[in-house]
Amino acid sequence: MDLSGKVALVTGGSRGIGREIAIELARHGASVAISYVNNEEKAVEVVKEIQKFSVKGMCIKADVSKEEEVKKLVDAIKDELGTIDILVNNAGINRDTLLIRMNTQEWDQVIDTNLKGTYLCTRLVAKDMIKKRYGKIINIASVAGVAGNYGQANYSASKAGVIGFTKAVAKALASRGINVNAVAPGLIETDMTQALKEEVKETLIKSVPMGRLGSPKDVANLVVFLASDKSDYITGQTINIDGGMIM
Repeated sequence: MDLSGKVALVTGGSRGIGREIAIELARHGASVAISYVNNEEKAVEVVKEIQKFSVKGMCIKADVSKEEEVKKLVDAIKDELGTIDILVNNAGINRDTLLIRMNTQEWDQVIDTNLKGTYLCTRLVAKDMIKKRYGKIINIASVAGVAGNYGQANYSASKAGVIGFTKAVAKALASRGINVNAVAPGLIETDMTQALKEEVKETLIKSVPMGRLGSPKDVANLVVFLASDKSDYITGQTINIDGGMIM
């Protein structure tokens, strides 16, 4: 899956799944830019990993929920690396709590980052993709957006929105040579799952037929496939990567 000569943007690429996606895209030959919000040190570390594959890498601080910051992000990448061929909308947050305890700020923050951020990045990047009649857009959704999740009304709604957005944009851009797909991870070994109590983690693993957590590399491998020419006839799909959790 050769991505040589391609330019990729991975939002929220400084840690977890985003970090692994950025590194795997670079491993397959793409120059990669990542966005981050808080941890510049982690972002710089990812850029160093990207550059080990003799491709260009860069990191830019940007809040994807803010239109002006997204515009600056895209413009900076175009100036440094060229127009974006591969967009991975990975940036996301969660503010988990029961619905009756959830305040409006917790709702808005999750929707703004996870759903509005995906919309803003896609809208800006798609303009150049349309001109080139080429592009790969991969949105990171979640099984929570497919089946819902207890205590995650805001997160589940945002990810269900990402899935619907993916289908609508795929239909709109298919005739322009642009593929738009979503990936819905299940239980993945990240900072979030590592923070869980062991008994909670064991209970969750029991809901997975394969009997284990997935790894960020599992997700990254799928994203690389969707970013490559091996997936040219796939668009508008949401692919669960969850060990059979919600089959």
